[in-house]
Parts: sequence; C-alpha cells; structure tokens
Amino acid sequence: MDFRYGNSVALKNITLTARRNEVTALIGPSGCGKSTLLRCFNRMNDLIPGARVSRGGIWIDGVEIHGPEIDCVELRRRVGMVFQKSNPFPRTIYENVAYGPRILGESDKGVLDGIVESCLRGSALWDEVKDRLNESAFGLSGGQQQRLCIARTMAVNPEVILMDEPCSALDPIATAHVEELILRLKEKYTIVIVTHNMQQATRVSDRTAFFYLGELEEFDLTEKIFTAPAKERTLGYVTGRFG
Repeated sequence: MDFRYGNSVALKNITLTARRNEVTALIGPSGCGKSTLLRCFNRMNDLIPGARVSRGGIWIDGVEIHGPEIDCVELRRRVGMVFQKSNPFPRTIYENVAYGPRILGESDKGVLDGIVESCLRGSALWDEVKDRLNESAFGLSGGQQQRLCIARTMAVNPEVILMDEPCSALDPIATAHVEELILRLKEKYTIVIVTHNMQQATRVSDRTAFFYLGELEEFDLTEKIFTAPAKERTLGYVTGRFG
C-alpha cells in the first residue's frame, strides 16, 4: 500500500499482516508514518482533505475496506481506536460506556447495565468504580480514564482495537495496568499499537514492525526484531543509536 497527503507520499510500499488475537506493535522515529498507518485501518484519514490510499489496499477478513459497499461508521465500530490522550466524554462513568450501545439502538436498561459491567470488568476498572458509576468520568485518574476509554471501545463489540501510544501520558504504575490489560484483551481482540517505548513493545507485542521515513524497514516476531534483527538500521534503532 502507498498513502499520500495531497502530493506528499507518507507511506510507501507497506505490506504487513496483523494476525487475529495477537498484538502488533508499530515502532520507529517520529514522523515515520506509524500513526498514519494506524488511522488507515479504520479510515480516520478520510477526514483529512487530500489524504488517500494511492496504491494497494487494506483487507479485513478478506474484504477491502475502501470498497463502495463499506459503511465507515460500521467499519469504525468493528475497528475501535484508543488515542494517545485519554478522551472520556463529559458524562458519567456509566454513560461513557453505555453511549455506543445507545447510539446503535440499545435502550433496555438491563442490557445496558450488563454491557457496562462487563466492559468495566474487561478493562480491569469495575472494582475501582462500581460505586461511582453516576459520577463524572473526569473525576478518574489519567490511567483510569484511559482504561475507561478502552471499556468504551469494547462496548460496541469491535474485532480490532487500535492504540496510538496509549501510555505516553501515564505514569509507570498506570502504564503497567494498561499493559496488563492489553495482554488480556488479545485473547478476544486483534490489537495494533503504536509506541515509542521499546520496552513496552517487547512486553506486550507478538510481532513488531519497524518504520523509517514512511517505509516498512522490517517486520517480524518481536523477539527477533529486538534480539536478532535482519537490518542494520533496525538494530541501530532498537539499541538506541538513533531515534
């Protein structure tokens, strides 16, 4: 796949597979195209004038996501996204999680209660907030807010979860909570994560893709990328010689 912003080539000749129930990490220096690629997977880049896939395509379960029959709203339900900065809605903790199912037409209070509890348990947050469900989400800590955003993503039953540096604004303890959560979530979801933290990539991912100047330099099992990479440039990046 090639991807352009107007006449500028942002990604060139990218070929990789994110496997079901695995965590795929995208690493590389700032500006190398990691987040651009991540946003391609649920067509978030469609919102940017002039942004387009100029060659190739992206397939999920064998279906090309740019086809005329593809509903972008449904695509973004199937391919959820967790952003770098936690962004809870200005609503209660309960309503943050119930919002997506309500939009999709669910109105039964009992069903919504079940979804909220299930997703908060799934995001390892239930025990911390079960007595505060009607309080504002802004009263949570940064790490709790990020886990709430993950629960909100889970509430619409996605197949893939994209994470764009989900721990970059968190302290080490909150980061550990999110990383533990990622390892549990891959049992049910396919996860693609952008991270600048090399140690994080080694801890949570099954496969790692190293990008450099808009090109995929190397893609392999995470252990191989960090211990015996095939490319000299990959070795230089993962050992901290540049980046």
